[in-house]
Parts: sequence; structure tokens; C-alpha cells
Amino acid sequence: MDQFKGKPRLPKFAVPKRYDLRLKPDLVAHRFAGSVAVHLDIVPATSFIVLNAAELSVSNDAVSFTNQDSSKVIKPSRVELFENDEILVLEFPEELPIGFGVLSIRFEGILNDRMKGFYRSTYEHNGEKKTMAVTQFAPADARRCFPCWDEPSCKASFKITLDVPSELVALSNMPIVEEITDGNLKTVSYQESPIMSTYLVAVVVGLFDYVEDHTSDGVKVRVYCQVGKANQGKFALDVAVKSLELYKGYFATPYSLPKLDMIAIPDFAAGAMENYGLVTYRETALLYDDQHSAAANKQRVATVVAHELAHQWFGNLVTMEWWTHVWLNEGFATWVSYLATDNCFPEWKIWSQFLHESTEGLRLDGLAESHPIEVEINHACEIDEIFDAISYKKGASVIRMLQSYLGAECFQRSLASYIKRHACSNAKTEDLWAALEEGSGEHVNKLMTSWTKQKGYPVVSVKVNDQKLEFNQSQFLSSGAQGEGHWIVPITLCFGSYDVCKSFLLQSKSETHEVKEFLGSTDKGVNCWIKLNVDQAGFYRVKYDELLAARLRYAVEKQLLSASDRFGILDDSFALCMACQESLPSLINLMGSYREEVDYTVLSNLITISLKVQRIAADAVPDLLEYFKQFFINLFQYSAERLGWEPKPGESHVDAMLRGEILTALAMFGHNLTLDEASKRFLAFLENRNTPLLPPDIRKAAYVAVMQRASKSNRSDYESLLKVYRETDLSQEKTRILGSLASSRDPDLILEALNFMLSSEVRSQDAVFGLAVTQEGRNVAWAWLKENWEHLIKTYGSGFLITRFVSAVVSPFASFEKAKEVEEFFASHAMPCIARTLRQSLERANINAKWVQSVQNENELGDAVKELTQKILGYCLLQII
Repeated sequence: MDQFKGKPRLPKFAVPKRYDLRLKPDLVAHRFAGSVAVHLDIVPATSFIVLNAAELSVSNDAVSFTNQDSSKVIKPSRVELFENDEILVLEFPEELPIGFGVLSIRFEGILNDRMKGFYRSTYEHNGEKKTMAVTQFAPADARRCFPCWDEPSCKASFKITLDVPSELVALSNMPIVEEITDGNLKTVSYQESPIMSTYLVAVVVGLFDYVEDHTSDGVKVRVYCQVGKANQGKFALDVAVKSLELYKGYFATPYSLPKLDMIAIPDFAAGAMENYGLVTYRETALLYDDQHSAAANKQRVATVVAHELAHQWFGNLVTMEWWTHVWLNEGFATWVSYLATDNCFPEWKIWSQFLHESTEGLRLDGLAESHPIEVEINHACEIDEIFDAISYKKGASVIRMLQSYLGAECFQRSLASYIKRHACSNAKTEDLWAALEEGSGEHVNKLMTSWTKQKGYPVVSVKVNDQKLEFNQSQFLSSGAQGEGHWIVPITLCFGSYDVCKSFLLQSKSETHEVKEFLGSTDKGVNCWIKLNVDQAGFYRVKYDELLAARLRYAVEKQLLSASDRFGILDDSFALCMACQESLPSLINLMGSYREEVDYTVLSNLITISLKVQRIAADAVPDLLEYFKQFFINLFQYSAERLGWEPKPGESHVDAMLRGEILTALAMFGHNLTLDEASKRFLAFLENRNTPLLPPDIRKAAYVAVMQRASKSNRSDYESLLKVYRETDLSQEKTRILGSLASSRDPDLILEALNFMLSSEVRSQDAVFGLAVTQEGRNVAWAWLKENWEHLIKTYGSGFLITRFVSAVVSPFASFEKAKEVEEFFASHAMPCIARTLRQSLERANINAKWVQSVQNENELGDAVKELTQKILGYCLLQII
């Protein structure tokens, strides 16, 4: 049997065709019993069957194989579960003949509390604590519920039966066909499903309310939630119905099941999971409360619902062949979710916010410890770590780049063809490229291979030389090191106007292009700028020579560029500065050009960059820190005064989101007027939770502000926040508070907040929200992580949540010594599931340390930040006058 150990894939002895699965969860003892009859096609004659199983009890006498032709029942001579490999090996005393048969297995397992496999979640009903049973099988945890071929390519149909307490709601992928009650127990049987991968099977058992609607072609759509919260499901329900209608047209294929249920689960590790016909969500990603949810919460619900429903086509109907191609699922669902959200809410201008997705992808992929979009997976424990910004954000971004290159209509037609060709089957990346090549006539495979099979991306340097533009590409690395990558880059550029454009494929390392006719239209004056990567459609960075950069600064200041291009110029400059390829005075000089910026996405990124620069300045030049803070406070004054604290009648969705972000930033920069006003409004909120003085959009800002002044000896606001946390039953409010508690400047109070994250009052999936500590809390957080590491491993196991603790605590460091200390600790506390994240976090800490050293050597920085602070203040005063 040892020959089956240590293999990345199961042997192909048998092909599952149908599972008859019966489960009986015990919600009191936290166990379950089950049986499965797997209809198999034995491909070569074999005396072994190898399938996946983990954390299950299977005895020798609980297994049998029945040959379909002879009806002969064969018992295995040996049954062995290899836990490290998560396989169940069955050896039979004689060869199983080629052809069809049924493998029957009885098994038992534990309803665990680790939010994977078949697990338990707790909730309150009429003041009484209750338990529900929930499944989370992606990526490779169906094997923790029943023995199965737990690989995406092993698609089969499922006929599911549940034995559950009679008063509970029992849901699965398909509609109920029969429900028989016998006293306190009922047996619920469901329609047989279409063929699907095991990771998409789902079961939920508990007490729920629901709201219901139908699509135009009769698909029943429901949102389930805890009893008493049904109204909070109406917004998601509306988005779901509209998204299903859109996707049916866009993919030219109707939704393939008779019903779609979406359900909010109190304990849930991911944001959501696209199980076929029964999509599970965190409460924060599905429920929306008109009175207490913020505009950002509303947007998150819309985009997450749109993302999960896109999977019903991209992932469920057409499934990746192996986890190497997981980006086909996640990259496409991320990209398409923006399409659906824009269709539902065009006034949100959501496509401009897509740049946040691209930036997250660029920031992770700028690390030497990144990975290609298509990455080899050799063990189930490696899968969780690639559900990251590369698969989701970079994946979505290269899809957007390709759509921009091929054209929207051609792209849509080709996608519809791909879906039809591979429906109810599996596909690889090459299958998608083939469909797009066929539909467009372009060499898509050649173009895109450089983007999916190698890690990283290029920085394209451009300079003017004698009415020619010289282009040079090299791999961008945030460390400033030289990379080896080489890409086929779709270049777009415009000259002084969006009416004067040029595009081409940059295929070699360097090229020169004659642009005399374009430059002729941009003589001198305001329109002499040149912008590459128009509207940031490409997944690359741009480095301009000094002349071009100065002209773009002017164009930013005079609002001559689109919001997407203003975003891109700033983000590229920040990345180059971090890589020590541009000076910090140059970056803050550019930032000063955004003082009258009004676009939400641009300002949101400007805030992120400002907070990062403040942290680097605190480590590198602490004597200049107050000047930096004042510079940033002045920089955001225009927006703060435009938006104020009070919502304005008829204001846009993005202004509502921006107000909270601007005020939060000012609080973190220590702006006393903001801190004082926040304190007054927070006190009014404590007196009356429905006060109009603290609407949901600015609550996070107020919570962060009061914690800025809280300390161990001045802890009343900290205690008040905990009181609000304990009294609310809205998950979004709880996560707002958790994300604010560690905003204190007092290390002792930060430690207290971190300890609270691990208390029984915080659901284990929510603890990561409390890890965003202030500069003063970094060492405390690291000491806390080391002290609690064994507890964290026991609580989170090998799931992706454990990686969040590592990255949140390690990445903010900015010293080589600290990085070395972290490395030494984990040398004796290593785990395969955190290996990639740890390497990335250490690289980030070293990049920060190198940046700090570079900033310390910038002799002109002091004068530059003082001068800019005064300059921006002057503009602010002029506006007041």
C-alpha cells in the first residue's frame, strides 16, 4: 500500500459516476454518521481502490464492492487510512473486473469547530445557544465528510439524503423531493444533481428564516439567515436575481439548476463559497441592514454575491481540471462580478474601483516570493495558499487587459463559446486561450502564456529622444532587484488628449517608436503630456523620464487626465519609490498635486499610500514625522471640508464611502479637530445608538479616533467600544469595532485588545480583523503571536486564516534584525501551510528595511517636506478666504 503514499493525485483505477450519500449529524454530541454508495467505472482491472478520506472512522467490515454485472459482493482484505496523505486505500482479495460496480462505505466523523469539512457553527435563538451543521468542502475538504474522489476533474452526480431533527431546516444543492417525519427525526431526500466536483457539494442544517424571489425563467432564489434577520437578506436577493439574468445573457447559457439558495453562516472562514445551488456566506457578505450597515458594506454584499453567482458558470458548470488552473475560477469570477455590479448599480462607477484589485495583484506580484498564475500543486495542503491576490486580483487584471486588447464583443462571444464547449466538464487555461484565438484570430496563447506561466510583471520605462519614444521593459521587483522576466506587453498611450492614441505590442526588451506626428499635436503648454497604459488597462507599471513625469504632474494638478490615469501615475510612483528607484521627495511632490482630488478610488489609494509613507518616515526620520503628518492632514483638508461629517441629501454612494475613509485617515494622522469631533459624536452614540450624529459610514472613523487617545490609564472609550460590541448582533458592526480596538498608541492596551481577539467573545474567523496595530504595537503583536502560536495552530489548523496572522504581524516590520528574529522563530515552528506566506512576509519586512535605509540617505527630504507642508497649507488658507 505504500506505493500510493506521497502522490499529488489519485491513481486512475476507478472513475466515480454517482454518489448516493446519506448523512446523520448529531448537533448535541457534535458527531455525524454516514454512508455512501459510489457508482464506479473500474477502468483497468485492479485489486486496489484509492480515494480521499481524512479524519473519518472507517472499519474493515464497513466497506464492500458490488459488481454490477454479476451482483457479486467483494469485501476488502485490507482497509487503511493514511492521514498524512488524506487517502483511504482498499485492497481486495481478487481483481475487480473492468466495468461498472458500486463501492459502499459506512463511516463516522466529528462535527469539528475549524470551519472546514462538515463542521458546527453556533448561533442564538430566543436567547438560547444553538448549533447548526455546515459544510465547507473547497478546496479539498469533502474528504472530511465522506470518502470520495476529492479532485476537481472527478465530476459525478450526487443523490443526497439527510436524517435531521424534525424542527430544523435542511438544505442541500438540489430541491427537496421527499420529506418523511418520524417523531423527532425527519429524513429529507433531494433531487439528483447534475455532475459536479466534490468541492461544490453542500449541506446546511439549522433554524432559518428566508426571503424569496424568482428569475424571469422561473428559477427560485432564496436568501436564508438567522431567524429575525430576513429583511437583511432583501438587498442580496435583488442583486442575485439581477445577476442571474445578466449572466444568462452574457454567457449565452441559462443557470443550470432549478433553484439557488444563499445562506448566511455565523462561523465561516472565507467570504463566501459558491457551492452549486447552495451558496454559503459570512453574514457580513450577505446581509445588509438599512439602518446600521455602511455604504461600503452594501457594496461588499453586491460584489460578493455577483462573484459567487458568476462561479455557477465559471467553476461549477465549467470546472478547472486541477488546482493549477484555479485562477480560471477566481480571476474570472472577480472580473465578472464588476460587470454584474456595474449593471445593477451604474451610479457606483464600480469599474474605477477595479483598480484596487489590480493594485493588490501588483503589490503581491512585485515580490520575488510571488508565484505564477498557474502554479504546480503537489499536495492538498498547498492549495489554500494560492487562493491569494495572484489567483484573484492578478487573474482578474490580466483578463481585463486581454478583454481590452481583443475588444468587448469579441471577448464575450468567445467566452460564450468556451462555456458551451466545456459545460459539465473540466478545462485548462489552454482551452480558454483556444476559444479566444478562434473567436478573435489573434495569437492569444502566445500573448498570454508570458502572463500566466511566469511570476511577476514588467515595468516599462519610457523616454523622449529626438521625437522618438524609447521603451524598455524589465521585471519590476519591490526590492529594487533585477528580475529575469520578459513579457509580450499590450502598450497603449495617448498624447496630450484621449483623442490622440497609439497602441502596439512590446515584444522585445527595448524598442524605439517614431511618434513625430503625435508629438506635433502636443507642441508646448498644457497638452504636452504623454500617458502610457491608458486607463490602467494593462497589468504593468510605467517609469517616465524626468521631463515626461513633470508634465504628467502638471496634468494631474489641472485634472486633464481620467481618474484611472491619475490613480495609475500615483500608484506607479509609489511602487518605484518603495523599490528605491524614485526619491521620497519626488513622490510627496507628486502627492501634493492631488490636493483637490475628488475621485473616490484615487483618494482611497492616496490615503493608503500616505499611511504607508508615514510608517516609513516614523522608522527612518522620526524627527520629521510631525511634518509628514501635517503634510498629509493638509493634503486631505479639501476633501474633508467638501464632505464634512454629515451625509448630504442625494450624495453619491462613493462620497458616502469616502467620508469615512478621509475621517479615519485624519484621525490616524492625529488631527486634533477630527479627534475632538469624533469624541463628541461617539458620546452621543453611546447615549442613543440611533443618533443621526454617527451614521454607519463614519462609525469606523469615530471608533479609530477615540482609540487613538485611549490608554491603559484612560480606558473608558475602550470599555465603551467593548460594550457596543457585546450589545450588537450585527456582524458588520462587530467587525468595525474589532478593526478599531488595536488603534491605540499604548502598547499595554494594544496587548489587551489582541488578547480579546482570542477570547470566546470573538468568533475565530473574526480575530484577524483586530491585527492591524499601530506603529507602537508591532513588537507587542509579535510577542503576542509567539506566545499564542500553539493555540493558533490548534484553533486554525492548516486553513488559510492562519496565514493572515503571519502576514499581518510580520509584514509591517522595517528592520533586517527583526526579519532575522522572525525567521529564527519559525525555523523551529515551521508548517507547510504557512511557508509561502512567511517567505512573502519576510521579504516585505526586508523591503521596508531597505526603503528606510534609502530614505535616511535623502539629504533634501527635510527641506522638501517642510516646504510642501507650507505650500499645501497656503492652498488650504486660500480656499477658506
